Amino acid sequence: MTTISLPDPDATEALGALLAKTRPPRAVVYLHGDLGAGKSSLARALLRALGVTGTIRSPTYTLVERYPLAGGGEAWHLDLYRIGDAGELEYLGLDTDDASLWLVEWPDRGAAMLPAADLHIALEVQGSGRVATISGASSSGLQWIRNCEACVAISE
Repeated sequence: MTTISLPDPDATEALGALLAKTRPPRAVVYLHGDLGAGKSSLARALLRALGVTGTIRSPTYTLVERYPLAGGGEAWHLDLYRIGDAGELEYLGLDTDDASLWLVEWPDRGAAMLPAADLHIALEVQGSGRVATISGASSSGLQWIRNCEACVAISE
């Protein structure tokens, strides 16, 4: 588990860039936190760092937004806050093989209908900034964290 202070939007952008730089070819990220904790901001920073251009919308009302990635593949950003039952995900036509990156806000509402997470990122407000706690949930996720830590150590 790694805890990172995000005192301002630039720090969130930097974390998104680091996650993009070190991500595995296929990954599922569960984003946890209260309303306003910064889940969509971090997802947007990660997508932008992966080369997504144009508007990156929060999927609060659409439930899922799909983005082609510059290096190939597709990223799916899901916000499950508004679903009442995990079974509603069936109507979205989500196939686990179609996306190379899943960014899932409010994953607990999707229960067993979602692919297993590689990373859990818990965000919380701290003063005027945020704190991100990142934990690996798979061997790929644990390696992703090690790669991030190695990049930070090299840049210092």
